[in-house]
Amino acid sequence: MNDLTAYHLTTRAVHAGTQKSFPDFIPTVTPIHPSVTYRYPAMEDLDAVFAGTRQGYVYSRYGNPTVTALEEAVAALEEGESALAFASGMAAIHAALLATGARAGSAVVAAQDVYGATYALLDRLMRSQGVQVRFVDVTDLQAVELTCAELKPVALLVETVSNPSLKVANLPALAEIAHRHGAALLVDNTFATPCLVQPLKLGADVVIHSATKYLGGHGDVLGGVVITSEARRAEMFEVLKVTGANLGPYEAWLVLRGIRTLPLRMRQHCENALAVAHWLESQSQVNRVLYPGLPSHPQHTLAQRLFGGRGYGGMVAFELAGADQRQVFRFFEALRLCLPATTLGDIYTLVLYPAHSSHRALSPEERQRIGIGEGLVRMSVGIEAVQDILDDLQQALDAL
Repeated sequence: MNDLTAYHLTTRAVHAGTQKSFPDFIPTVTPIHPSVTYRYPAMEDLDAVFAGTRQGYVYSRYGNPTVTALEEAVAALEEGESALAFASGMAAIHAALLATGARAGSAVVAAQDVYGATYALLDRLMRSQGVQVRFVDVTDLQAVELTCAELKPVALLVETVSNPSLKVANLPALAEIAHRHGAALLVDNTFATPCLVQPLKLGADVVIHSATKYLGGHGDVLGGVVITSEARRAEMFEVLKVTGANLGPYEAWLVLRGIRTLPLRMRQHCENALAVAHWLESQSQVNRVLYPGLPSHPQHTLAQRLFGGRGYGGMVAFELAGADQRQVFRFFEALRLCLPATTLGDIYTLVLYPAHSSHRALSPEERQRIGIGEGLVRMSVGIEAVQDILDDLQQALDAL
């Protein structure tokens, strides 16, 4: 199974990243290699690995066979040249920005409603290091064009589906704008996953995943992956070697195991989320529902085009009518099946209050500007029986 390009994504998810590490047998399941160091019978071979003229491993901060297997698997799913794994999604985003040239005197343009930690990374850390950062509504292509023309950024950073407002980015159009002004297009594809869209095929230069979420899929591992060209991976690898944000072999193995069932899980996530979104729209206690699969969503037509009928993701956002933090907390505490937890992409249905968790780093004014109100709830719809999810939501709404 060396060349998987001829196979469908579901087959690639099952078979990609299987290691043939032994001369006289092939393990069906990719082994976990916990060794920190590696030795060679001939010192010339070790020297060649250090020099980069021979493939191999010398020290875990420089690479690990189990981590390599994961990188090969994710690259196969996104149909990219290569991938590099990190200890978290935030480490992956940071390294991608650094490798793209985000340093003192440069500029970065980013979607105004990116994940709260990404916003804080740009608005606080990167700014403090001399990077000019500008946030823009990426659904307003004219505003993106004008901003990129003015700043000539090294990177335009967007999310395929934004967190938590669920705006859909017009990736082909954004790629054209970025490249016209000399910027690389960086796309966080965590919410959509390669099951719905592969941004590299639409003009993106770098694709980023929080592997903690749908790739791992079971809430038991922290990780991040960047998929890009061989040349850009080499630049990121230099960043990784000196920053040490490496993914461990056990964590890599858990993500790799999750990937085996990713297409199956995503199919159910999407089916359940669409049903939940339609149901929420009919509830008087709900002011608005944000889900790309609904005709009421502002980018529904774009989502249809980008995702090609493969689904619209497992994330739903909705606003409880007239609710403040206290009432949202009451709603969460009334839930019996759905779990209030600060993550997403698990097999379980999870709810989160962005104002006090994922976007807590933003001021109330900043949250209001990007559409995160006091009553907004982010829901990661799991793979349980959908009627059980709906029944739980109904009894929690009734408790209000």
